[in-house]
Amino acid sequence: MNVLTKAPQSQFAYVVLASRRARQIMAGAPPLVENPKTLKATRIACEELEHSMLEYDFVEPHSIDTDKDGNKRRK
Repeated sequence: MNVLTKAPQSQFAYVVLASRRARQIMAGAPPLVENPKTLKATRIACEELEHSMLEYDFVEPHSIDTDKDGNKRRK
């Protein structure tokens, strides 16, 4: 388990992280950027991700198997 700050390469992971952070901002968490370009929570969350201001853990699923060709698949 690694703590990462760089924006994830996966678009799905990027959207999940941005949406979770946007929900925190909408619930009253202060933005980490000093002068956000907009007041929209989703754009502020994207700015924070782009500037590597968020820390997150990415854990590989344990239920990955390898088939006879060496391709990874879930059980």
